[in-house]
Amino acid sequence: MRLTVLAVGTRMPAWVNQGVQTYTKRLPRHIALEFRELPAAPRVSGTTPAKLKDKESEHMLKALPDRAYVIALDEHGKNWSSTDLAAQLESWMANDPNVVFMIGGADGLADSCKQRADQLWSLSPLTLPHALVRVVLAEQIYRAWTLVQGHPYHRD
Repeated sequence: MRLTVLAVGTRMPAWVNQGVQTYTKRLPRHIALEFRELPAAPRVSGTTPAKLKDKESEHMLKALPDRAYVIALDEHGKNWSSTDLAAQLESWMANDPNVVFMIGGADGLADSCKQRADQLWSLSPLTLPHALVRVVLAEQIYRAWTLVQGHPYHRD
C-alpha cells in the first residue's frame, strides 16, 4: 500500500524532517509513506488569499496519482480518533492501495481540492502550523498501523 502526503511548502525545518522520518522508518515496507512537497504560490502584492489557494490547489490536483483515494486535511472535516483512523487504515489496506492526504498552504485548500477529496479530515479543532501537521500526521498513521497490528504503542 502507498500512502502519499501532498503538502504545500518546501524547506521545512530540520525537526520536521526528523519527526516525519522517525515514523516513516517505523512502518513496514509494505506500507510506503511518502511526503511530496509542492511549492507555495508566490506572495506578491495584490494577490488575494483565494487566488493563492487556487494556484496551490491547481498544482496539488495535477500531482494526484490516478485512481487515488484522497483525504483532504481541513479544519471543517470530520474528527477521527486514533482508533477511527486505524479502522480507516485497515479498510484502505484491503480496498484502496493508493491513498493521498492533501495538506494545503498557509491559506488552506481551495474548494476544488475539497470537492475532489473522498473524505475531509480535521486533525484538531485547533489551528496547527503546517510543519507540525506533517509530524502529527506521520505519527498518527504509525499509531493507526500499531493499533491494526495489536502492537502496544497505543494505550487507551
